[in-house]
Amino acid sequence: MATPKPEILAAFEAAKGFMPVREGLALYDAAVAAGALGLPLLEVGTYCGRSTLLLADAARAAGTVAVTVDHHRGSEEQQPGWEYHDPSVVDPEVGLMDTLPTFRRTLHKAGLEDHVIAVVGRSPQVARAWGGEVGLVFIDGGHTDEHANGDYEGWAPHLAEGGLLVIHDVFPDPVDEFTGQAPYRVYLRALASGAFTEVSATDSLRVLRRTRAGV
Repeated sequence: MATPKPEILAAFEAAKGFMPVREGLALYDAAVAAGALGLPLLEVGTYCGRSTLLLADAARAAGTVAVTVDHHRGSEEQQPGWEYHDPSVVDPEVGLMDTLPTFRRTLHKAGLEDHVIAVVGRSPQVARAWGGEVGLVFIDGGHTDEHANGDYEGWAPHLAEGGLLVIHDVFPDPVDEFTGQAPYRVYLRALASGAFTEVSATDSLRVLRRTRAGV
């Protein structure tokens, strides 16, 4: 299993975000494997850049780039009154979340700015404008069915054969309706399509390989 250098892992652990270390290590291993295709590594759901650091380091090693897509206004569960709301990333001038400045600081501190293309926008809109293939699609955006399916439908068609589809927050238990059921349903949808085979499962992180065309 590929593992990041100690300084990258330390930067990951210090960054604001929600991904546990075990899942981060699994994501890094997948990113290194996908990097062998020489194509961009695509992330949906930047937040403050915690997982982006791992993709960027893997992209650097492969001579490619990590592309991360987010509107930076926070997903549903990060809004005021919800469990994952963080008032420190609210823009006081407009009164809305803005995680972009924190994300940029995260990349700068880790020395990885040159290996990341940050796209600020809605995932389905960006996917429609995207013209090429990618070697990895990491879905870690909104947790409603609308957003999770939109991310899958938008980006899975751009995933090259042999590339990896990585889905975070896959929770089969219905008690997790607001945190992991939509990603779980997307995971089942990908398997049912016949276009993907499962490579690994690490806690709530699933890694699937594209074996033929289809969504």
